[in-house]
Amino acid sequence: MAIVTRRAALRPRDYVRVAGPDAQEFLQRMVSNDVSAGDVVDALLLTPKGRVIAPLRIWRRGGDDFLLLTEPGLGDAVRSTLLRARFAAKCEIEREEHTSTIVFGDAGGIPTDDYGERAVERLDAEVAPTLEPAELERLRVEAGTPAWGTEIDDKILPAEAGLDERAISYTKGCYPGQEPIARLHFRGHPNRRLRRIDVASAKPDDEIVWNEKTVGRVTSAVPGRALGYVRTEVPEDAVLKIAGAEARLH
Repeated sequence: MAIVTRRAALRPRDYVRVAGPDAQEFLQRMVSNDVSAGDVVDALLLTPKGRVIAPLRIWRRGGDDFLLLTEPGLGDAVRSTLLRARFAAKCEIEREEHTSTIVFGDAGGIPTDDYGERAVERLDAEVAPTLEPAELERLRVEAGTPAWGTEIDDKILPAEAGLDERAISYTKGCYPGQEPIARLHFRGHPNRRLRRIDVASAKPDDEIVWNEKTVGRVTSAVPGRALGYVRTEVPEDAVLKIAGAEARLH
């Protein structure tokens, strides 16, 4: 019988555990999405002005036991933000140490849509990586998934990055940042959005030009594809220029 080697890559992460009788209620009033909607929920931890403190993938490991998977370097900020707001809530908030591996194909784990094909995130798995970080980055960029430090930071509005489609509930109760998030959703629109762009080559911070006007900047790039924030008035069929090369919205 042939041995099937799964494609796999390491995924750097920080981890914060929130557990106890009030864990669900506490998270429900702290994060942007409805944590009761499933065992795995994407969410955001936001400032009162709707700016991103940290993107989260929240995994319910048990009835009152939640593991928050966030970006490397953000674990302490997540923990300290939650601790300051805990007050009388009966829950523990502690850092944990794990190793995350993205495994492609049909395998058990935390499902992820970040890479444009079926994949799961497995914690502390005995799976040898077969893909280099550059290949995982290529898949992310081609899928149009925003990443912390490139497409997401404390200056980006969630709707600009498309995070409102996957990490925000407009029907659950209040949470920090809800008012500006809801106001933009129901009464306005962002002036720019994260877009996939077809271009032979580009690099981060390259200007995106249309009709001799700068209408955005590249945030991430791999051969043949880039991500960048583009002003919403740019039409879908626009011919763009990036570093002198022709580019088009994907």
